[in-house]
Amino acid sequence: MRDAVTNLIKSYDVSGRYLDRNGIDSLKQYFESGTARVAVATAISGNAASVVRKAGSELFVQVPELIRPGGNAYTTRRYSACLRDMDYYLRYASYALVAGDMNLLDERVLQGLRETYNSLGVPIGPTVVGIQMMKDLVKEMATESGVGDTSFIDEPFDYMCRELSEVSV
Repeated sequence: MRDAVTNLIKSYDVSGRYLDRNGIDSLKQYFESGTARVAVATAISGNAASVVRKAGSELFVQVPELIRPGGNAYTTRRYSACLRDMDYYLRYASYALVAGDMNLLDERVLQGLRETYNSLGVPIGPTVVGIQMMKDLVKEMATESGVGDTSFIDEPFDYMCRELSEVSV
């Protein structure tokens, strides 16, 4: 698993360059946001079940056909699988937040996921909506806990949505 620092240094090393002003500024920005990143990851860890439950409930209100007979979250087993997947996305988003790098999402979550979902008949659109709902809940928690700039929270959630979607979200 790589992080923002490792990837930055690797890119400079591969090209045989010393860190320049842009590299130093990137590192400075990453380290300045470190406390907020850890605070948000801690909030996610302590409230993951609540975030998933709230996002799942709202998703099923917005897309009720998912829980109707024939829907992809119909039956207890499928409903549980949906919430399990949402929890999975939330957990990996928290890792990516701390790392400041989205490569781990590709490595651990996204490679082949769209194809798997398509082959199983799992609708991707509601998955993307659920991820966006979790992002909104996490940003709300961060704001309530005193994190000023929450823009860094968007990155892993938006990245997953973009990669899962066939169109830009």
